[in-house]
Amino acid sequence: MNLSLLQDASVIFKKLSLILGGMTVIISLLSCTPTFSGSQINAASLIQSAGNADIRGIYSDLQLVGGRVFTVDPNASAVRIYAFRAGRAAKLGHNHVLSAPQFTGFFHLPSSGDSSARFDLEFRLDQLEIDNPAYRSTLGRAFSSSLPPGAIEGTREHMLGEDNLQADRFPFVRVHSLQISGDAPKFAAKVQVEMHGQKHEMWIPLSVEGLPEHLSVTGSFVLRQTDFGAQPYSVLGGLLAVQDEVVIEFKLAGT
Repeated sequence: MNLSLLQDASVIFKKLSLILGGMTVIISLLSCTPTFSGSQINAASLIQSAGNADIRGIYSDLQLVGGRVFTVDPNASAVRIYAFRAGRAAKLGHNHVLSAPQFTGFFHLPSSGDSSARFDLEFRLDQLEIDNPAYRSTLGRAFSSSLPPGAIEGTREHMLGEDNLQADRFPFVRVHSLQISGDAPKFAAKVQVEMHGQKHEMWIPLSVEGLPEHLSVTGSFVLRQTDFGAQPYSVLGGLLAVQDEVVIEFKLAGT
C-alpha cells in the first residue's frame, strides 16, 4: 500500500471518529392509571384526550376531582438518555449522553391513593442537550472523552434529521400513564410512549417516595429505537453505528 493511500485512510478514519450520531429516544418514564368519579369530570376521558391538548389544563381539571396535583420541577429533576457506539469501527466513535433540560410534567394523586395515581410528561426533541461535559465527566472511561462543538452538532443533525427522529415532523415526545401496581416505595408502571408518530406501551419499575407531602420518583429502563420506526444511525454499511437499545434514567421531583 503506497503512502498516498495510507494518508487517505488516515483522513477518513479521523473524520469517522466525529460522525457517530447518537440516535436516542427517549424518553422516559413513569406513570399510572385509574378511573375517577365526581365533580362531573370523567378523568379517564381527560387523559385519553391528552394527545395534543394542553396538559396543564388537563391537570387543572383533574385537581377538581380531588386529591393533589404535583408539578414536576425540571430544575430539581434529571432525565438522562445513553446511546452507545456500535459497528466494526466502534472504537473510532463515541458513546453519547443526552438530557431534556426543559419539559412539562404532572402527577395526580387522587384521594383513593397510590394505585389510582397517574402521570403525564411532555418534552421537545429539538430542546435535547447533547454530551454536556459535566455529565460525561461523571460516567467513567466509556464517556470520558470531551467532544468538540462540531462533533456535537453533527450528532444533533444525525439524531434529529430526516433520516432518523425527524424532529421537524414529530417534535414532541409524550409519556402517558396507563396503570400502576405495587406498594410504596416500589411500583411497576404501565406507560404509553408517543414518539416519531407512533405509540407503544411498556412496563417500567419505579421508586416513589415522599407522598403525599411531595413527589420523588426514580427509575430506569431500556428502549429500542426501531420499535418506534426510527433507524439507529449508521454509516458506510455499518462501519460506524449506534446501538438500537438506549438506556433511560430519570429522577423527578415535584411539589
